[in-house]
Amino acid sequence: MKPNKIFSGIVILLAALPIGFSACVKDKCKSTHTYTYYVPIYKTKEAALANIKSNPAKELKKTGKFYIFGNYIFLNELDKGIHVIDNSNPAQPQNIAFIDIPGNVDLAVKGNMLYADMYTDLVAIDISNPSSVAVKKIVPSVFPERSYDNGFVGNNTQVITEWKQVDTTVTESCDNQNGRWSPRRNDVLFMTAGAASQSAAGTPAGMGGSLARFTIVNNYMYAVDHHTLRSISLANAADPVQSGTISAGFDIETIYPFKNKLFLGSMGGMFIFDITTPTSPVKQSEFVHARACDPVIADDNYAYITLKSGTNCGPTADELQIVDVQNIQSPSLVKTYPLTGPKGLSKDNNLLFICDGTAGLRVYDASNVLNLQLRKTVIDMEAYDVITWNNRAMVVAKDGLYQYDYSDINNIHLLSKIPVNK
Repeated sequence: MKPNKIFSGIVILLAALPIGFSACVKDKCKSTHTYTYYVPIYKTKEAALANIKSNPAKELKKTGKFYIFGNYIFLNELDKGIHVIDNSNPAQPQNIAFIDIPGNVDLAVKGNMLYADMYTDLVAIDISNPSSVAVKKIVPSVFPERSYDNGFVGNNTQVITEWKQVDTTVTESCDNQNGRWSPRRNDVLFMTAGAASQSAAGTPAGMGGSLARFTIVNNYMYAVDHHTLRSISLANAADPVQSGTISAGFDIETIYPFKNKLFLGSMGGMFIFDITTPTSPVKQSEFVHARACDPVIADDNYAYITLKSGTNCGPTADELQIVDVQNIQSPSLVKTYPLTGPKGLSKDNNLLFICDGTAGLRVYDASNVLNLQLRKTVIDMEAYDVITWNNRAMVVAKDGLYQYDYSDINNIHLLSKIPVNK
């Protein structure tokens, strides 16, 4: 899915549903149709910014991307904001606050500063006290305009904070189909029912998942959209400054840092950039694969790419591709493994964790990439993304946030779950 589109289900046309017909009278008839549409609820940008603070904790409704830093997990609620979870005791994590950020999809953390998107703007938030956060800076127009299907056009002078559902029934002439009430109005939407950031001496960065579009390397944040790579200076953490923008390729979806490299996952392949000069990333090579949704992670020798079919990314097979990157100028495919519906992934030494959609979480021994050995499958979840750290796997799934202990690979077990409450 392209990252500048909402994927929360609000952009798909609900076909008109004929629910009854009246009898024809004098060669005339009428048909009745019911439509569902959503009306945006706006706030001024000033009002939205004033509410970016530590509000009371909310139940999870729709899990998104996440980031860990120290004893905290920051979990995105799609287009709503960020849950602040105290993970001092992984067996009993505490959801302690919610930061309201309309239009939020991505996030990253460095030291005491959290960076998040609010539609097109970048927001820097002081999280020294996660129970009482404060906005430090807004960098306007860092990201592309949010786009929608059905021709919806938002009011760019304000911020969408909610969507109100409206069901409407209309009666139309059977012989005037071209005059049917149009489900293509541009003022409403129609609906159907990390990567470990590398840090030099100084303030450390946290860890984001493999589906991230933001990442932090030393004193720079890098962000991607569908064709652009942006460099943002964090030399003064509270005062982020956009320092460069370059063309990165096409249909870019994810970004993963490893040492002085950035690995960008796109619908058509993987792009590798050198960031030895932080303000001027240089493309070193690319690896082309069939069109598909494509998160990527890497280590010293290999890049690991999951390809997912059945979406607007493309019709390719569901699989894991392992690419040799020892010659960074000429990456080459070494092995492909079939999967069910893969999404995010993470690697800890020789253990490779793959979120395989409805098939759950798969854990492989990857000591020999030519012969991966499945060590564990955690079923009964639809897994999206995973971060592995300190012998714990934190998994974002459709129904909540899971944490597993894998200190004993033969006894991977659940530590806790914060459920989604719909």
